[in-house]
Amino acid sequence: MSSSRWPNGRQKTEMKPEDYLVKLRERMVAEQIESRHLNNPDLLAAMRKVPRHRFVPPKYLDAAYEDRPLQIGENQTISQPYIVALMTNLLHLTGEEIVLEIGTGSGYQAAILAELSKQVYTIERHASLAKRAQTILKDLGILNVHVKQGDGSCGWPEYAPYDGIMVTAAAPKVPDPLLDQLKVGGTLVLPVGGLGVQYLQTWKKTEKGYDYDMVVPVAFVPLRGRYGFEKDWYDR
Repeated sequence: MSSSRWPNGRQKTEMKPEDYLVKLRERMVAEQIESRHLNNPDLLAAMRKVPRHRFVPPKYLDAAYEDRPLQIGENQTISQPYIVALMTNLLHLTGEEIVLEIGTGSGYQAAILAELSKQVYTIERHASLAKRAQTILKDLGILNVHVKQGDGSCGWPEYAPYDGIMVTAAAPKVPDPLLDQLKVGGTLVLPVGGLGVQYLQTWKKTEKGYDYDMVVPVAFVPLRGRYGFEKDWYDR
């Protein structure tokens, strides 16, 4: 086995780099996800399979499997692995669902959803991020994710209704178009709130309306668009 170094020059292991990355993924799942009582075997398998390091900028390669979000450009982040797992778990996917994601970002969350659902439609407002995510997903052979650049707060009505909808940016309130595009029996997962005060919520569509639940406090970048914030918090 030959030695390897990360971009910062620090030697990490004597194993081959890919072997070491697999070990880091295994540790990530065990220490960050299973230890927090997320034990769905299909979810854990997806988190072990998808190479998170492929979705982070090269300068953050040595932090790809750490328990924290990372900057990906355009003032956006790739979410902490536990939050990715938690939000995915809240959709209760069985492999047959059509899922809408708002906020493609790095493409990592979409890749996890793709392992657990039939088709994923994902929208990113930043053209550079949408293009990069699309390229990475294609390179990894993930073919059931469809990426579009646009205003995610309006949803993607062409393929509605959706079995599940996930929003990876904080909205001031639940966008009405997303509720409209949710199938009866489907679940919407999103953070709601303002700067420093957000709660992850689930909304279940029923024949009579909606049931919702508050899950945990979270910290996300703001949702921009017609049904989001007019400008980013860091622009104020």
